[in-house]
Amino acid sequence: MSKFRIDMISEEVRRETDKIIREDMHDPRLGGTYCITRAEVTRDLRYAKMYISILEEDKAKGVMEALKSGAGFIRRELTHRMSLRYTPELQFVRDQNIEYGVHIAAVLREIAPKEENDNV
Repeated sequence: MSKFRIDMISEEVRRETDKIIREDMHDPRLGGTYCITRAEVTRDLRYAKMYISILEEDKAKGVMEALKSGAGFIRRELTHRMSLRYTPELQFVRDQNIEYGVHIAAVLREIAPKEENDNV
């Protein structure tokens, strides 16, 4: 299967999974602010790794547990909404890229005033 088609399927799986989680899952642990940043579907369409960014650190563990326990329900809903030969088995992984970017921005803000004072 071509890389372009896999990328399109990955994006569609990400979009539909996000809709299912927000509209159909009624788990109280999903109350935090989270986002599915990307999905990586394998070439054989058997597995999909979903990267989740969670902004509220205190609710992160509950959100990840809710997603992992609801993976079967989400997969069944994906089967009904998408017409694929195989519906991928979902694996949810915490994405740390946004938090890392916020940390780097804070470090840069801290360094910038020191550099301005050195230049004067």
